[in-house]
Amino acid sequence: MCGIAGEIRFDKKFADVRAVADMAEAQSRRGPDGEGVFSLGSRCFGHRRLSIMDLSQRAHQPFVDNQLGMGIVFNGAIYNHHELREELAAKGYQFSSTGDTEVIIKAWHAWGPAALDRFYGMFAFALWERDSGVTYLARDRLGIKPLYYTINTERMHFASALPALLHGGGLDTSLDLEALHYYLSFHAVVPAPHTILRGVRKLPPGSYMTVHPDGECKIRQWWTLEFKRSEDDEKRSFEDWKDEVLASLKLSVKRRLVADVPVGVLLSGGLDSSLITGLLSDAGTRDLRTYSIGFEAVDSEAGDEFHYSDLVARHYGTIHEKLHIPATDLLRALPDAIEAMAEPMVSHDCVAFYLLSQAVSRHSRVVQSGQGADEVFGGYHWYPPLTDVKDPAQGVEAYRKVFFDRSHEEMLSLLSPDIRLEDASGHFVAAHFAQPGADSVIDRAMRLDTTVMLVDDPVKRVDNMTMAFGLEARVPFLDHELVELAARIPARNKVAEGGKHVLKEAARKVIPAAVIDRPKGYFPVPALKYLRGDFLDYVRGALDSQKARERGLFRREEIDRMLENPDSHITPLRGSKIWQIALLESWLQTHGL
Repeated sequence: MCGIAGEIRFDKKFADVRAVADMAEAQSRRGPDGEGVFSLGSRCFGHRRLSIMDLSQRAHQPFVDNQLGMGIVFNGAIYNHHELREELAAKGYQFSSTGDTEVIIKAWHAWGPAALDRFYGMFAFALWERDSGVTYLARDRLGIKPLYYTINTERMHFASALPALLHGGGLDTSLDLEALHYYLSFHAVVPAPHTILRGVRKLPPGSYMTVHPDGECKIRQWWTLEFKRSEDDEKRSFEDWKDEVLASLKLSVKRRLVADVPVGVLLSGGLDSSLITGLLSDAGTRDLRTYSIGFEAVDSEAGDEFHYSDLVARHYGTIHEKLHIPATDLLRALPDAIEAMAEPMVSHDCVAFYLLSQAVSRHSRVVQSGQGADEVFGGYHWYPPLTDVKDPAQGVEAYRKVFFDRSHEEMLSLLSPDIRLEDASGHFVAAHFAQPGADSVIDRAMRLDTTVMLVDDPVKRVDNMTMAFGLEARVPFLDHELVELAARIPARNKVAEGGKHVLKEAARKVIPAAVIDRPKGYFPVPALKYLRGDFLDYVRGALDSQKARERGLFRREEIDRMLENPDSHITPLRGSKIWQIALLESWLQTHGL
């Protein structure tokens, strides 16, 4: 895994090598193993390398192929690069390295943008053609790897992390008010192309951008997820679906073993990470390392799930490490975790992933993680109520009721009176629900969660926190073939019996029943939900600061009312409303905004 950066000039001036080097250096934690800059007149590209495939200097980036007249900076992993290499070699292509980066260049030369359909993996890259002056920016199907950019009439900057673009200078850092609406209402999910800053955009997942030398830019969506079923799909038995899911997941886990370093597992003790552990063990992975984290309880809410992670680790004989974080350590880590966020992310478990990644990186460089299973296989508690909504016209309101943190009216009462906002989040969900490719309300909700919410909450969270320590996280539940298979499964087979029904039943062939039949868990960080003592003081300090008062985003009387009794201001998804506001303010202050 790596960090990429670049500048493309449209005004016929030479690219600013110093600016690109600064943007790349700002991502040094994403790529601690190497750095490089390549300048070509009006274009300059930078790279920070995390060595996972082909550890030699032959795979150094920026990677330039002078014979083909092409070059690339790449962040990600192409799991089928060996197979593609054989196919390309049969066409006469010759290779100087053994990793996946060079394969992308040869594939693009052979097939053009159609090469994207052949890549199995997670990726964001910038690929340039020397002679035409055209540059392509591309992002994987489910947005597992990020790609941010800023553009004006003179030039474009791009990077793997939004804060890196701040080091390139010359961008509009005012707040994007539409993105603010998403953040405060749509559970802090800010869909592409928006970010919280007006001057920064992000390339949508499953898309690529063609950047011409004169500044003409075109974005094309090259992959979409459809919840369409054939007659055979509707008739297929539950047993058949179960067998297909297990076979597809086995293949997905196996694909993500492709590396020149050992692969471990982030083991929470839940169904998803336990199933990955079981499949890796069954595949014969030797000396498998697993990692778990826990925090102090608050009131009656537990802060760890070690009972279940211990059970799985013992069952498979893994080399298991548990990390218990005292409240004082958690508080100390908050500023660093916030600084590691490419965008403000309100989920409490960001800091959990940050601290876990810090510990894991001492022993492993690659891990598999269970993110995506709840969205793909219907595991969330808000799905069953949506199955009862048959009228598509009522679907948007039903989804808002179970997922949104605030109503539009509550948001307006929270924001400063001089901020005028349309109901951007409501309009976005309505437009997404109206797209073809999914007929029922539940299918539309799961499509939205898989292609939007998942991308800009759980997946982004894992990328940011693991990459803060040069740790590559692979997510087998987001293998695109598995995701496409799950979309074809009738919703009743997924959301039944408390959710993820078909996945749970498939898992019975692999992992202990005690893990499957346990109550649904999560990464618990209760101290950031029920704010007490030093944590409440931290929140108060951010919101009472001079910078927050000068920014004037929120009505002071509303902030004071929430601070008086923070426990009474919990979102429908069990998050703290006051933490959400404080996190946004802390992120802005951290980056000098």
